[in-house]
Amino acid sequence: MSDSIVINKEMGITHQEFFRNIPRVLGDADYVKSDSGIVLQDGEKHLEIAVSAEGERRIALFVLPVTHVTLTFMGYSEDAITTIIEKFDRAFQRGGG
Repeated sequence: MSDSIVINKEMGITHQEFFRNIPRVLGDADYVKSDSGIVLQDGEKHLEIAVSAEGERRIALFVLPVTHVTLTFMGYSEDAITTIIEKFDRAFQRGGG
């Protein structure tokens, strides 16, 4: 397998939100889910998405969830990684205005 590419994200989500939205990224791919994340093996390509313990960020009385997410790609082309990250970001994007 080729070298791995690791992308770290700090996200304002809970584990429940992560696992509810991850199918929007991976579609109907055959991935393995555990409490600590997702593993997707597709031939020579391997993707691990690890989630940290849930944390929180406090701003005065306002409390926001924080979860660190690490995506580790092995055997993926740069174009494929870019496509997956764009899809990941869209799937977890929150509305604003």
